Amino acid sequence: MTCTALLVGVGEVGTRAARQLVDTPALTRVLLADEDEERAVRVADALGDKAAVVPFRPGHAIPADVDVVACALPTGLDHAVVTAALEARVPCASCDDDHDAHEAVRALDRNARTAGVTVAVGCGLAPGLADVLVRHAAATFERVDEIRVARTGWAGPACVAAVRHERRATARAWHEDGWREEHPHGETLVWFPDPIGARDCRVVTGGASLLVDAFPRTRRIRVLLGEPPRRARLRRRFGDDGQWGAARVDVWGRRDGSHDCVVYGVVERTAVAAGTVLAVTAARLGGALGPRLERPGVHGLAALCEPVPFLTELAHRGVRAAVFEGAAVG
Repeated sequence: MTCTALLVGVGEVGTRAARQLVDTPALTRVLLADEDEERAVRVADALGDKAAVVPFRPGHAIPADVDVVACALPTGLDHAVVTAALEARVPCASCDDDHDAHEAVRALDRNARTAGVTVAVGCGLAPGLADVLVRHAAATFERVDEIRVARTGWAGPACVAAVRHERRATARAWHEDGWREEHPHGETLVWFPDPIGARDCRVVTGGASLLVDAFPRTRRIRVLLGEPPRRARLRRRFGDDGQWGAARVDVWGRRDGSHDCVVYGVVERTAVAAGTVLAVTAARLGGALGPRLERPGVHGLAALCEPVPFLTELAHRGVRAAVFEGAAVG
């Protein structure tokens, strides 16, 4: 059996995803496409014979014999690639974390169902890994009352721009079976796992709709996003190897007649976490990590993935989450 993946975009996240895809034994070819073809060639050369460059751009038809598409493009460009994937009846994974971009792709849900194609959106750190952790935590409760996801950090210049846009935009949170507008400039102090520590975060809309899709009966769902830490501080703490970020997941619910809370956290280079999540999702959709992950339509990872196998695969690739006290998850 052969399995070919097309990765569109080889920036900060895409380069990490490309490495993870090449390191997946069941994937026999990894095709790389980027607006900067010279950059794509450099990445392909570094990855070896399994990788090759193709002249694909958003709006083009998906090349023949591609089994799965992964998108690591700047915000707003994934819609054209997903549309082409649906026309070719090829599953697709996107790591765009912008709310408007999610809504544009979610609008293709009926097309995806009709075509029998599975599309995964929000395949990054948060949304993405954080959503899988929400589902993992939710499984420990008889009823989930509240979900809060917080993230700080970024992957590269395009991600920085998306973070700034999201924090400036009008924010909504899910409250009592409906959307409620939040204070536009309110900050909440969130404690992330060490050594990131406390960060001021602001409620944003991005990613919340994916959690509502997966947990429609939950009374309250909020997503918070922090300003990325300063680069100089990161260098002192971690060295120069990439931009670091963190995610925290708080899930409140009922079990055994009492109210309880589960808190998960993860600290990782944001591009590494996002690229690994994107690659693992694409590999699952393409059948390179066991049976194909098939659920026609457009879904976030909380609705699409079984948490334990997904988290275990991430852990094997070096991305590990933990309960806030420090015990490993998955």
